[in-house]
Amino acid sequence: MRAAIAPIIVVTLLAARASAAGDTAVDLPYFTADPTGHHLRIGGKQFVILGGELGNSSASNVALAKPMFAKLAAMKLNTVLVPVSWELIEPAEGKWSFDLVGGLIREARRHKLHVVLLWFGSWKNGMSSYVPAWIKTDPQRFPRAEVKGGRRVEALSAFSPANLQADARAFAALMRYVRGVDSRDHTVLLVQVENEVAMIDEAADRSAAARAAFAAPVPKELVDYLQARSAVLAPELARAWTANGKRTSGSWEEVFGRGVATEELFMAWHYARYVSAVAQAGRAAYALPMFVNAALNRPGKQPGQYPSGGPLPHLYDVWRAGAPDLSLLAPDIYLPDFATWCDRYARQENPLFIPEARNDSEAGIRALYAIGRGAVGFSPFAIETTDDAAAAALTKAYGVLAELTPVLTDPRPKSMAGVLVDKDHPTQTFVFGETKLTVSHDYTFEWASPARHDPVWPGAGGLLVEIGPDEYIVAGNGIIVTFASVRPDVTVGIERVDEGAVTGGKFAAARRLNGDETHQGRQVRLPMGALGVQRVKIYRFK
Repeated sequence: MRAAIAPIIVVTLLAARASAAGDTAVDLPYFTADPTGHHLRIGGKQFVILGGELGNSSASNVALAKPMFAKLAAMKLNTVLVPVSWELIEPAEGKWSFDLVGGLIREARRHKLHVVLLWFGSWKNGMSSYVPAWIKTDPQRFPRAEVKGGRRVEALSAFSPANLQADARAFAALMRYVRGVDSRDHTVLLVQVENEVAMIDEAADRSAAARAAFAAPVPKELVDYLQARSAVLAPELARAWTANGKRTSGSWEEVFGRGVATEELFMAWHYARYVSAVAQAGRAAYALPMFVNAALNRPGKQPGQYPSGGPLPHLYDVWRAGAPDLSLLAPDIYLPDFATWCDRYARQENPLFIPEARNDSEAGIRALYAIGRGAVGFSPFAIETTDDAAAAALTKAYGVLAELTPVLTDPRPKSMAGVLVDKDHPTQTFVFGETKLTVSHDYTFEWASPARHDPVWPGAGGLLVEIGPDEYIVAGNGIIVTFASVRPDVTVGIERVDEGAVTGGKFAAARRLNGDETHQGRQVRLPMGALGVQRVKIYRFK
């Protein structure tokens, strides 16, 4: 875990303020980027997604969802991520049922919550359990992927035009419905296309159609992308291509070599093209920003030993080439080293958004880290099941982030950072202008809790944002911040530290801290146990 300063980016990523289905232009959400990082805008106003994703089956009935939405609003969420099941909206071929979708949107709107829709279509976690029964029971018309020995698995094949056409038609119908009920209110911000697309148990589909595609030449669109982006490709892809002489034509094995890594590249391309076609059908109906999410690969495992071929970091370029119209590729982060996974997805052209994260007592500090890191949003999974202690921590973090949003999204030049520390990575250092800030775990302090002697420390972290010359807001839990000059002839001291809260982007002091609370003016300390907010002013002398 480590500190991260929000990226400096100056490009426009997506302008979705366009006409949809040939009608009058509508003011849709869109992404921009400026010197403070990426931002999601709605009606010209900047917005940070403080979200939570409902469990897979929790949104299958509006009556069940109603009390959940009230709870989420009380937890200071501004957005709920809601699954939409293909089997429920098209129970019979060509027969549509959108009452559930409409009811969920209206219920969210009633609680002043925005919505991110999650399309559980052809694939969910690599399987096809959400497709309608009329597809499940007709494998001849809607072929499955195959593994070694010719065994068909419970996952649709990405190489079937019939599968793609059915999914694209259903998704377009969903988007037309959403446009009809929401194009003025913009309750729905983004749409996820499929869920954790991946090949399970093997690196590649081995059906006849897949084998034929694998023997065919690597598509020109991918080769052109590799050539244009050769200097910035993911290292794994760059090595595979370079090892085979950077060939610009040939079969997949001729261009990238033999083995499961090439099989995974091949599947990633065809998954990306399939998802892109589904997304294009939906955007033709209603041009909301769309994204895909990834079930991350465990380090040390080979393709086929983890869900393979999805929008993983080492396959990022294949997905970007195959699905260039998607607004972003997003990680579902349940694995350790949250910061490293964020690093791999936060790219110049890819806003960092975390649609799923572990829902535990440390979710609040991960939210602070992610938004301080420059993310456009953060969302723990199964949010409706959050226990009281974790809910309190997340509510406090989201409350702070909501009040800080005007500061965090202010386009004027400033520095901000997210930080995560633990016993293995107890201290992080980074530089804001001429000031070096060192952030340490609270248990590095000799007067901290006796728990500092425990073999494992709880995760700690938060965010720091510069609000003026030599003035900062520090929000977090279990961190200590010290300040120094980058110039050896200058000493930095702490002028004052106030504890308080942020309201409407402005800090309101509750008490002045000094003495033991600042270690006699040496540090800013937010002790482990409860999330706090402090404002610190430093000074310099020789």
